[in-house]
Amino acid sequence: MALRGRCDSFVVETDVHYPTDINLLWDALRKLIVWSGRVSRRYGLSGWGPYRDHLRQVKRLFRRVQQLKPSTAKEASKQAQREEEIRQAYEQYLDRSRELVARVEDTLAQLPAEAVIPERDEMIRFVAHAHRQIEQIDRRVLQGQTIPHGEKVFSLFEEHTEWLSKGKAGVPVELGLNVCILEDQYGFLLHHRVMVGESDEAVAVPMVEATQARFPQLQQCSFDGHFYSPDNRRQLQALLDRVILPSQGRPSPEEAAWEASEEFGAARRQHAAVESAIHALEEHGLDRCPDQGLDGFHRYVALAVVARNLQQLGARLQQQAARAYRRQTRYRWTG
Repeated sequence: MALRGRCDSFVVETDVHYPTDINLLWDALRKLIVWSGRVSRRYGLSGWGPYRDHLRQVKRLFRRVQQLKPSTAKEASKQAQREEEIRQAYEQYLDRSRELVARVEDTLAQLPAEAVIPERDEMIRFVAHAHRQIEQIDRRVLQGQTIPHGEKVFSLFEEHTEWLSKGKAGVPVELGLNVCILEDQYGFLLHHRVMVGESDEAVAVPMVEATQARFPQLQQCSFDGHFYSPDNRRQLQALLDRVILPSQGRPSPEEAAWEASEEFGAARRQHAAVESAIHALEEHGLDRCPDQGLDGFHRYVALAVVARNLQQLGARLQQQAARAYRRQTRYRWTG
């Protein structure tokens, strides 16, 4: 039996807080201080003492920076005074951060090279995070530079997190990864793809190819306009009997005629049903991934897709049982 697919993407959020450069630096420092205090105690190293005092000190500086806002006064003198207060608070936060990172590096240098220390690799990684955040805060606040988007990290713990905007009403930004799904006309998810650094346009053809490798019966697939490119249309037409892919910009006469046809219009109307599958996935736990790491993210999404298909299978079995029961009771003798 021929399969007709519907393909769309949505955001699965990672379990992270809203990132700013100052709270990412705080994340790095608090982990480094705790790890350094523990390994120093374990190996009898000096330099940290009651390490929780360092946590309290740097947290006070972080909170001070976080709470200071630009002045709303009309007087230029008051605005300048507040700007100077903010600048000094940032300088104190950065100076203390540099001191602590240097102390962590000294601690790393003192650790026995031959010892197996679980925290060592993480400490090295978070030292790099701290250096990056210190540099970016210095450039942004003290030097007045704009940090390019490509240099930013949005979580130290879930580094695969991306800053995504799907244009939803009231949701300007989501933190996570895009996931693309392909659903058939019966409501079963035939394939999914976690999109790491990929756009919708880049995954249209791979989604169809991967689905046809397991389900050669796929003869039609519909997409939203953000999956469109001339190359995508050309490649998909070679793979499928019917491609429901709205043009972006001015279509050619052939494309315009196809998009004006009743068959194209009917498929476009049916395409909206994929939103039901996305909503069901999100309502049953796939709105946010609690698992850690990119491997955990892939695993969580895959299990959610399997669970959705089992749910659909169960619903169809219940419908079949209900129809069979109605057939049996329709002609039952009641005299």
